[in-house]
Amino acid sequence: MTFFEALILGLVQGLTEFLPVSSSGHLEIGKALLSIPEESLQFTIAVHGATVLSTIVVFRKDLWELIKGLLTFQWNLETQYIIKIAISMVPVAIVGLAFKDEIKGLFSGGNLIFVGSMLILTSALLGFTYFAKPKNKETSFWDSLIIGLAQAMAVLPGISRSGATIATGLMLGNKKELIAKFSFLMVIVPILGENILGLLKGEFMEGAAVGPEAILTGFLAAFISGIVACKWMIKIVQKGKLIYFAAYCLVAGSLAIFLG
Repeated sequence: MTFFEALILGLVQGLTEFLPVSSSGHLEIGKALLSIPEESLQFTIAVHGATVLSTIVVFRKDLWELIKGLLTFQWNLETQYIIKIAISMVPVAIVGLAFKDEIKGLFSGGNLIFVGSMLILTSALLGFTYFAKPKNKETSFWDSLIIGLAQAMAVLPGISRSGATIATGLMLGNKKELIAKFSFLMVIVPILGENILGLLKGEFMEGAAVGPEAILTGFLAAFISGIVACKWMIKIVQKGKLIYFAAYCLVAGSLAIFLG
């Protein structure tokens, strides 16, 4: 992997992890366009770790308040919020553990037709939010489970994790200013857990070999662009501009099917 390829894929990961356009789908399209034949798990772990770090940086104050509230060992708002986050992680944990090999197979072979179809499905999900009537309610424990099911769907390349979870939250009537934060915080532990598990199992050394310069380039590109995209996405959700991303996903999905 060259410096240019690492830079482009890092930027793609950082921007699309938070924008509702599917980072996995765009990475697959990017690999196809750049003719990168093999997946590098080293590079994938690095850029995903970078976007998690971006989330932690953007929400560092919120995370600190949650930790302090949890350590009081009381049934306060912070403890309830963390339990809601934990509930939301259950579906993706089950899917990831039970169907890991099947999911990994979807990311091989440049299956752009499947990726394009899932991008069009993401477009439909985002389009539904345009007609959703806002209720401005707090995220309940039941809502957390449903949003978690939406996140589990996003293990498929082409379905946007942020798009699916934010759209689901909005259609459930959750407050716009809160659902984006919930969507981004709920993914921290699953991604970190998956990467740590992969490291412990030695999966980090599988796939194509990538030099340290390329990994560092991709990491920095994903980290910096991730911070920008995360802050931008919060403002977009508050203004209700998801319909534009629905149109984009429709075009990108159609292009992917054509390329496939």
